[in-house]
Amino acid sequence: MKLRLVLLGCALAFITLAADVTGKWTYETAGRNGAQSNSIMLKQDGDKLTGTVSGGRGGDVEISQGMVHGDTVMFSVTREFGGNSVTMKYNGTVSGSEMKLTIEGGRGGPQTVTAKKE
Repeated sequence: MKLRLVLLGCALAFITLAADVTGKWTYETAGRNGAQSNSIMLKQDGDKLTGTVSGGRGGDVEISQGMVHGDTVMFSVTREFGGNSVTMKYNGTVSGSEMKLTIEGGRGGPQTVTAKKE
């Protein structure tokens, strides 16, 4: 019986340690004409993540393959440019109201940004 209580306590502690990323996050990237503001609207349901990324060319884009594991966040966005698909992969960690993301895909190498929750 004591073992069950200990296991239940551990499971509850793990659940409370999981990041809650639901909400609006904003970050800036370097653009041709200076800094460009971007936003991410996220909705978390357990370890599943849905939402949109806005900013840049093409307007709002739905995220896909979104998941949250503890403080780790990952999702993808596919944009269409002139008949070509470009997939950007976002991977990062959440700490309080900050999310450090590495964005891969598109032109150039990976880019690291810090998004802040509004």
